[in-house]
Amino acid sequence: MNSKWRKRILILLLIVGVVVLLRFTLLAPKPVEITAYKVERGRVEETVSNSKAGTVRVRQRAKLSPEFGGRVIYLGAREGERVKKGTVLLRLQDSDLRASLTLSERALQSARSAMKESCLAADWATRDLERNQSLHQQGIVSDAILDQARNKQESAQARCEASRSEVKRAEASVDVSRAHLQKTELRAPFDGVIAQLTTEVGEWITPSPPGVPIPPVIDILENESVYVEAPIDETDAGRLKPELPVRVSLDPYPDKTFEGTLIRIAPFVQDIEGQNRTVSIEAEFADKEFSRTVLPGTSADTEVILSVRENVLRIPTYAMMEGNKVLVVQEGILVSRTLKTGLRNWEYLEVLDGLKAGDLVALSLDLTEVKEGAKVKVTEEDKP
Repeated sequence: MNSKWRKRILILLLIVGVVVLLRFTLLAPKPVEITAYKVERGRVEETVSNSKAGTVRVRQRAKLSPEFGGRVIYLGAREGERVKKGTVLLRLQDSDLRASLTLSERALQSARSAMKESCLAADWATRDLERNQSLHQQGIVSDAILDQARNKQESAQARCEASRSEVKRAEASVDVSRAHLQKTELRAPFDGVIAQLTTEVGEWITPSPPGVPIPPVIDILENESVYVEAPIDETDAGRLKPELPVRVSLDPYPDKTFEGTLIRIAPFVQDIEGQNRTVSIEAEFADKEFSRTVLPGTSADTEVILSVRENVLRIPTYAMMEGNKVLVVQEGILVSRTLKTGLRNWEYLEVLDGLKAGDLVALSLDLTEVKEGAKVKVTEEDKP
């Protein structure tokens, strides 16, 4: 080979070397910046969550309205006040009914006096009949006189019985008047808190006609019995049992969760057209003092904790790809690993095999560049 070809080959090799050098230096692709999770040991739970938002409720709640209309003359409590069972919460104008009751009571007194008079006369007629029967046996009194005495006794006894019936009728009239008078009052059916009051003294209120819903005058609830009701998908119902621990999240407290206990599982599946079939569960808060402050009707999410494992290797659940695979950072390169897993929930899953403590698992799976073999740079480590 002459010197001319040697120069050409040397120049070609030099050019190739420069291209390769540039390819791996100035022209090399920049590493993809990602967030990774440093594998450590911690707690992993197996949980079941409600399929849609649950609701805070109370065991006892009554929406009260009088049975008939009238003008309000007295209010015994205001919104937010605690009341005892039997406390008069509202009273309507009742002067006409009280007058009617007085009239009925006077009629009862008159009926009792008339009964006393007629029954005394019946007793006298009975004794007179007994005397005449004795004299008749001695032949002193004729049959006619005896018959007359018997007729008087029977008539007097009939008047006595009629008077007793009149007394009972008068007593019933008094009971009716008292019942009507009692309907002018609303009393607390249990110890509780006035949640809502929609009337004031002097206002006229009207009861709801049949089939026409009208808001109640007073809404009273017992906030000692607060609980959370939530729907669980029917496929998870078989794993539930009372006394399991639960974790409740409330919309008014976005950064907190509250411990509780599962107390009831509905004995049937709700089949509502257009919705998934669900089973209703009920849970109570562990902190009773706090539960008294939670407003009924508040939206709540409930997690039932089926089982727990402590001090196990774990990774975020969303770091798992199809086929139980994850991408692990090794010397700046993403390497695929297939895992054997255990318990899991929406937040963490347990790693039984395939990772060790300290490994960095890629989390930025939403980036198209993040794939096996990619060169990466970990800019942020996510830790539990």
